[in-house]
Amino acid sequence: MDPSLAREVISRCGELDIPLVGFAPAGAWDTPRFDPWVPEEFRPKAIYPEAGTVIVIGMPVLLPILETSPSIAYHELYRTVNALLDEGAYRIASLLNRRDHPSIPIPRDGYGSISVLAGKPIAFFSHRHAASSRASGPSG
Repeated sequence: MDPSLAREVISRCGELDIPLVGFAPAGAWDTPRFDPWVPEEFRPKAIYPEAGTVIVIGMPVLLPILETSPSIAYHELYRTVNALLDEGAYRIASLLNRRDHPSIPIPRDGYGSISVLAGKPIAFFSHRHAASSRASGPSG
């Protein structure tokens, strides 16, 4: 990813109160590190063949609420944080598309429903693997 575009993405994340952002080359999933954990059909280039860079964003769950888990307060904050992440991903993808960089946001829950997850515990894209592969700076 072009460094100036990466800085723009980082700036936009700041405006959206998203404190964690990183970049990873889409090809990082095609290394032995991810075999067999991430099936080929769930890797970035299988989802979007033109992918060059995966942008990873994150927000903390506030510690005082986390310490109440399991609780209604924790459950509601978890839902709020996930909704904010989905909205942030959409806004970042929109920015990139306006800059002629085709992008798609990947929702944080990519398994359909809890019953689907219970039957086959795998999402179509692992945000956790993306976070572990993220580079410290712009790439791709």
